[in-house]
Amino acid sequence: MKRFANKIVVVTGASRGIGQGICVAFAREGARVVGVARSDLAETGGLVTAAGGAFVAHNADLSTGTQAEAAGLIASILEQTGRIDALINNAGTIRRSPAADFSEADWNEVLRTNLSSPFFLCQAVAKWWLTSGREKSPADARLRIVNIASMLSFQGGVFVSAYTASKHGLAGITKALANEWAPERINVNAVAPGYIATENTRLLQADPKRAPAILARIPEGRWGRPDDIAGSCVFLSSTDADYLNGTILNVDGGWLAR
Repeated sequence: MKRFANKIVVVTGASRGIGQGICVAFAREGARVVGVARSDLAETGGLVTAAGGAFVAHNADLSTGTQAEAAGLIASILEQTGRIDALINNAGTIRRSPAADFSEADWNEVLRTNLSSPFFLCQAVAKWWLTSGREKSPADARLRIVNIASMLSFQGGVFVSAYTASKHGLAGITKALANEWAPERINVNAVAPGYIATENTRLLQADPKRAPAILARIPEGRWGRPDDIAGSCVFLSSTDADYLNGTILNVDGGWLAR
């Protein structure tokens, strides 16, 4: 029995990397996946279909970070699908620069993409659930929200002050929303990835000094893969996680325990 048969799962940042891996993982469980990204989603759509799921593509630029854009996106998805069972806030960006030289433009873009946009998407989908979605759902149904945080929700990092601020904030929002919405049958949790081999970390993987140092600290002895994160998102969106709320699940190969 596929756990997400007849379920609608929305994944932002779905065109590549972790987001693409999350889409495929839900597809294997029978979900109808709504992929959101500003870039082309054809590759993800093909992988989702091959994995046994159905795919709906939505092109949107989440770097605006506005309440109106988020509300419009959720409304458009609901018009097409009729409901949302899980929202995975994965879209994000990073800018690297010494803190003394960090530009206002980069700071604002990172905070809009990584913090404002996920909050307003959570807000929009929760409003739908509280006003009409819940009453049209089975009595035991829940709305699931999973935010993609980071180990930099707990650490400071180097040359990534805006990213660190945004991921600390996202972890805090996850807990705050769980406190408010748990009584409403809304589960809000987060996954905090460690070092994952994606395009975002390409420069780090190629760095002759930092790459070996990073690898030496990971007890698992390898960088993570997108599917390492995807499985955790599936779990947190399933009935197995009914009693998890406000949890930040570290998926880092043991990095934070070192």
